[in-house]
Amino acid sequence: MNMQESEINRAFRTEVRAWMAAHLSGRFAALKHVSGLGAQGYDAQLAKEWEQELARGGWTGIGWEAQYGGRGLPLSQQLIFHEEYVRCGGPGRIGHIGETLLAPTLMAYGTPEQKARFLPGILAGTDYWAQGYSEPGAGSDLAAIRTRARRDETTGEWVIDGQKVWTSWAHESDWIFVLARTQEGAAAGGRHQGMVLLLVPLHQPGVEIRPIRQITGTSEFNEVFFDGARTEGSLHLGPVGDGWKVAMYLLGCERGASTLGQQAHFRHELELLLALARRNGAARDPLLRQRLAVVALGLQTLRSHALRALAADAPARVTLVSKYAWSNWHRDLGELAMDVLGDAGLLLQDDADLAALQQLWLVSRADTIYAGTNEIQLNLMAERGLGMPR
Repeated sequence: MNMQESEINRAFRTEVRAWMAAHLSGRFAALKHVSGLGAQGYDAQLAKEWEQELARGGWTGIGWEAQYGGRGLPLSQQLIFHEEYVRCGGPGRIGHIGETLLAPTLMAYGTPEQKARFLPGILAGTDYWAQGYSEPGAGSDLAAIRTRARRDETTGEWVIDGQKVWTSWAHESDWIFVLARTQEGAAAGGRHQGMVLLLVPLHQPGVEIRPIRQITGTSEFNEVFFDGARTEGSLHLGPVGDGWKVAMYLLGCERGASTLGQQAHFRHELELLLALARRNGAARDPLLRQRLAVVALGLQTLRSHALRALAADAPARVTLVSKYAWSNWHRDLGELAMDVLGDAGLLLQDDADLAALQQLWLVSRADTIYAGTNEIQLNLMAERGLGMPR
């Protein structure tokens, strides 16, 4: 039985590689190994067309149930796809937020009408979504959000006022899901009460998107301002007032099979670094060689942990260490990359591989800050994992 399953998976791996070789070519070849928006050489319009190419090949929604248009592939084959996708040079997915975060939340909390309206566009790679969570003063402490949503008694629509920040890909998205307050938390029984998760069109009066120029020179993140922006009265996920619960479910979807795809991208970066170390002689330095060995072993550890976390019987607390572990590892890889680069790391590089390693260092500085700082992650491990007092 296991041998038969192994043969099936080997055949599937071959299928993925063959499709990628045939389709990530021609004009799409320019996207090979480009990590995503904010990376040098990433063409957002071409990336959207690539999403639609993936959809035509049946490579979007591969884990979705057939009733939603997916292929219902088992976890083992989802992992194979994500790993082979990166290994073959697949670019960062501009449809990631819609397909990986919003879609499973729609399936769990959406009405039949919401599912019918939004899932097909996500699956086809024609509708793109941004995540409206963080605000100035409400980043790691998300419960401190101040964006407000109220009902227009005349039209029944939601009217939204407030600001979101560090909003990935908003300038290239059509829709945004917005966590907002419908009433003061204290009056509703606590800061986590009285919220709603709304589905909001971005192309409308009352929405202003301001890209944030990053240290890399590009703009992946944005500020999004809502000044009387509107959405239909029915476009809330889950009951009004239970927005926090729905928002936390959505965040839990980040720990799915795509985690292994992220690690495959990390492996590509590590392989670039190892090749450079051999080429410029850094691998002969005993201290650098030791550090290279440590990060290589660390990536294997991350993979083992991710597989454990994805197991059906994994304790919930296992996932609590994931973000802390990978973000610190990736930051260390970026610092090591600069040490291996040596003097070449101080100058802008035309060589694509050297530029990618410089980019790695710049981008990884933020890893231990966004999606909950290291300090917040340690608190979560202590309180939720170990049962320690606040």
